Amino acid sequence: MSTRLPYIQAIYIAATAGAPMQSLPKAKITLTGIEGDRYANGKGAYSNTTPSKIRHLSLITESGIVIANEWLMAGDEPTFDASQTRRNIVISNMNAEDLNSLVGKTFTLGSLVLKGTELCAPCQRPAKLLNKSDFINAFEGRGGLRAEIMNVGEISVGDILSLQIKDAS
Repeated sequence: MSTRLPYIQAIYIAATAGAPMQSLPKAKITLTGIEGDRYANGKGAYSNTTPSKIRHLSLITESGIVIANEWLMAGDEPTFDASQTRRNIVISNMNAEDLNSLVGKTFTLGSLVLKGTELCAPCQRPAKLLNKSDFINAFEGRGGLRAEIMNVGEISVGDILSLQIKDAS
């Protein structure tokens, strides 16, 4: 694996809204999300919002988390580890701006074909669940991306993110 390519550093799920995120080395992907995750099962905190949104997968960059935490540390505020951001997939070797640019684009993550649907605007839910402060300001522009799943499959830590769509034949 080339260390220059964006890849999955971590995979997280939570069975229900507010439950702690659990780390997985690999995950089965259905057309609604990661098997066992709250949003795949319609049990997420925002599952029943109107208008409804596609919440199959959420991705965030490791570098975005690092920058947000540097911002928080500068203000003597508690930081957030990757699982505490409540995103499903952490991507290494990619900056937040490049991930944000995938809105409206189709890309692959391992064997999956995904379509970026919208940015994950930071909210205070992660901060409230952990009794910490200021997730919104720290993660502004770095909150991640929501993606629609176009095919079922499996993903694993180490899988590559690519804009090159593989031929399905």
